[in-house]
Amino acid sequence: MALPKIKADATDARLAALTLPDGAGWATEARKSALSRVSAMGLPIKRDEYWRYTDPTSLTSIDAPEAAVFESDEAPVFNDLDRLKIVFVDGVFDAEASDDLSLNGVEIERLSDAMGRDIHWAKDLYGVLETRGQTPVQRPLAALNTAFATDGIVIRVTKQVSKPINLIYLHKDVSSDAILHHVVKVEEGASVTLLENGPAAARFNKVLEVEVADKASFHHVRAQGRDHERRAVTGIFTRLGTESAFKSFTLTVNGVLTRNETVIELTGDDAIAHVAGACVGDGRDFLHDDTVFITHDAERCESRQVFKKVLHNGATGVFQGKILVKEGAQKTDGYQISQGLLLDDDSNFLAKPELEIYADDVACSHGSTCGALDDTALYYLRSRGVPKGEATDMLTLAFLAEALQEIENEEIADELGQRLEQWLGRRR
Repeated sequence: MALPKIKADATDARLAALTLPDGAGWATEARKSALSRVSAMGLPIKRDEYWRYTDPTSLTSIDAPEAAVFESDEAPVFNDLDRLKIVFVDGVFDAEASDDLSLNGVEIERLSDAMGRDIHWAKDLYGVLETRGQTPVQRPLAALNTAFATDGIVIRVTKQVSKPINLIYLHKDVSSDAILHHVVKVEEGASVTLLENGPAAARFNKVLEVEVADKASFHHVRAQGRDHERRAVTGIFTRLGTESAFKSFTLTVNGVLTRNETVIELTGDDAIAHVAGACVGDGRDFLHDDTVFITHDAERCESRQVFKKVLHNGATGVFQGKILVKEGAQKTDGYQISQGLLLDDDSNFLAKPELEIYADDVACSHGSTCGALDDTALYYLRSRGVPKGEATDMLTLAFLAEALQEIENEEIADELGQRLEQWLGRRR
C-alpha cells in the first residue's frame, strides 16, 4: 500500500540527505535491508497510532534543531564507580578519553571495526533484533538507525564481568546529529552491567540490541543528559533465553523531547525482564515518552514495567506500555504500573496501558494513575516545620522511590537518588 503523501515526502527528503556507510558484505546487506524497511514504513508522523501523543517532526527533519550545550560544574554521574569508560563526543568514539577496551570476560570492539570484517559474531545480531521488533508495531526510526549508524560498540560477554562498562555521551556541538548503534551478546551463564550517561548530541538516535542467552543476565542503568534543549529517540531490542534476566532503568531530567522505546521478547522458559524509569520534567517545552512492548513467548516468565513521571510548569509525560502473552506462554507473571505526579494544573500525563493475552493460566495486571501531591502528607510535613519547597521535594522523591528500587546495584541506586535530591533542590 502506498504511503500517504505527507509521510512519503518527509521520508524521501530525509533519506536523500543520508548516505549508506561502507562495510563488509553482511553489513551492507543489513543496512540495505533496514533502508528498505524505512522506505516501506515511512518515517513517523503525529497521525500514527503510537505517535499521537508525541510529535516526531524534530526527530525526522533533515537538519537537527540546534541545542545549546549545558554547562555544569557537578561531577558526571557514575564518576566515583570503578568502571570501564567508553566515551563518545557528539556521536563519535573518542579513543583518548576512553579506557583501554580490554577487560576479563568480555570482548569490546568499535562497531565500524566489526562491520568491516567479513566474519564476525555481530552478523547474527546487527539489525536482527530490531527487525523482529518491527512486528506488530512499526518502529521506523530504529530501522533508520540500523541503516545509517556509523559508530557504536559491540560487546560479547563470555563470563561474569567484574565491573560495569560505562558508555559516556558528551555533547559539544550545538548542531550535532548523532546516530549510534550498540550490539551486546551475553553468552550462557555470563553477566554484565552496562551504564550510560550524558546528552550525546543536539539530536540523538540510538539503538541497543541485546541478546541474553540461557542463565545469563544483563543489567542496564542510564542517566540521560541534562541538556535543556536536546532531543533524543532511543530503542532497546532484547531477546531472552531460558532462566535469563534483563533489568533496565532510565533516569531522565531536562531535554525538549525524549522518546525511549523498549521491545523485549521472552523466548526461553523462566526468564525475567524488568524495565523501569523515573522522569522529572519542567516547562512547556518538555515532553518525555516511554513506549514499551513486552512479548511473553515461553512458560513461567516474569515481566515488570514501573514508570514514574514528575511534571511541572506545563510539562508533558507519555507512557505507552503493552504486555503480549502468546498462546502457550502459561504461568506468565506480568506487572505494569505507570504514574504521573502533576505539580501544577498545566502539566499533562498521557497513558496507554495494554494487555493482550492468549494463554489461560496467567497473572497479569496494569494500572495507571495521575494526580497531585497528597495534601494531607504535605500539611503533615509543613505542620512540623518543614518548608513547603523541601516538603514537596520529599514527597516527590518518595513517589519516585518505587522506580529507583528496580535498580539491582544499591550503590548506583543511592547515587541516582542523591542526584535527584540535589537537582530538585536546585530547581526549588
